Amino acid sequence: MKNQNSKLQITNCKLHMNVISHWSLVISFFTLLFALNSPLYSSDQIPGKKQERPIALFGGTIHTVSGETIENGILTFKDGKIEIVSKSMMLPPGYERIDCKGKHIYPGLFSSWTTLGLFEIGAVRATRDASETGRINPNVRAERAVNPESELIPVTRANGVTYALTAPQGGVISGNAAIIQLDGWTYEDMTLKAQAGMIVNWPSMRISTSFFERRSEEDQKKDRDNSLKEIRNAFNDAKAYWMAKNANKIVKHDSRWEAMIPVLEKKEPVMVTANEMSQIEAAVSWAEDADVKLIIVGGNDAWRVVDLLKKKNIPVITDGTHRTPSRSYEAYDTPFLLPKKLYDAGIQFCISADEGGDGNYRNLPYQVATAVAYGLPYNEGLKAMTLYPAQIFGVDNRIGSLEVGKDATLIVTNGDILDIRSNVEMEFIEGKKVDLTSRHTMLWEKYKTKYGKK
Repeated sequence: MKNQNSKLQITNCKLHMNVISHWSLVISFFTLLFALNSPLYSSDQIPGKKQERPIALFGGTIHTVSGETIENGILTFKDGKIEIVSKSMMLPPGYERIDCKGKHIYPGLFSSWTTLGLFEIGAVRATRDASETGRINPNVRAERAVNPESELIPVTRANGVTYALTAPQGGVISGNAAIIQLDGWTYEDMTLKAQAGMIVNWPSMRISTSFFERRSEEDQKKDRDNSLKEIRNAFNDAKAYWMAKNANKIVKHDSRWEAMIPVLEKKEPVMVTANEMSQIEAAVSWAEDADVKLIIVGGNDAWRVVDLLKKKNIPVITDGTHRTPSRSYEAYDTPFLLPKKLYDAGIQFCISADEGGDGNYRNLPYQVATAVAYGLPYNEGLKAMTLYPAQIFGVDNRIGSLEVGKDATLIVTNGDILDIRSNVEMEFIEGKKVDLTSRHTMLWEKYKTKYGKK
């Protein structure tokens, strides 16, 4: 009887496993079928070819950004590098000549705070790769998770954005951000600078009494103090690890603390997300104690602590201008005036196009245009999305302005780049001509045809 029961149990177990295996195969098949047929996860644009012959753009208005604006100028580039930036002159034979009369030539724009290539569709889990599990992840490398097939990339670059800082999210220490160029077959092709900054998410220092805050005051204090402790402990442990290695002591390899060595050596900055005045003050005090280079990201209240930021020489990456004030009693134009206040105070800054993480990084010129409309000098506005972010991240020797010897990364527009009516007509990244079609342009053509027939 026992033997019969045992045989029956074994038979039932095998049947159960066969059913599970069958359904696993069915699910896997349909998942693969969906992935192969889904148009949502890959772009149709082909990356540009390496520059094969020298190119001359002539007759346009050249906005060098770092120097004078040249009317009816000429700009040449060869092998991906700028050769000449000057007034009209005779060219040697062999150049591809492009008439830019009536056009404007700018450096490629730089969006300094994004999740491009890491985040696609909020409702589809498989396209969200901006954050890792756990709270302390300094060894995360954003560039290695970038999806070159993202639909958001061609949409963004179609409006003149050629470079972006893409940053991991979540936890207390999110990992390493990277600067990517928005054209390439692989993440290796696209990476301009890996480990551009270590992301630290500073906790709110104030206790909320809002009706919508579900945590008690005691729980809020506990969460805040725990986050601060985690930050300090992580950097202290990394420093101990680093010092032990420098002293030639035998230490067990730890990928987290290895990733933090460039930060401790001040080769890589710490990018602290902080908007409230108390957050910014606490982060500045901590960075001084930890002896690290600091960049404030967000900085909604940065205008309230300009003396501190100026004294400590700390750059600010603003969240953009298209947002509401942080407090109900603040003036409606508080976000619009922030860049001008930072400029007036002599603080190094740049403007990002982060609009609540919705992927509208293409709107960068219009974020800047709002700041210019509210008092920021025009050329400072151009610098805030080209040269200044390049300087903050130490890549201004290659990008950010139109100068001889720099990368030939530039855009040609039919009007002022800050004017929403202007369009980008040509774009080059390191001399490669970039395809400016995107999901937006394809849908426009589709529905123009549909409704044009009626």
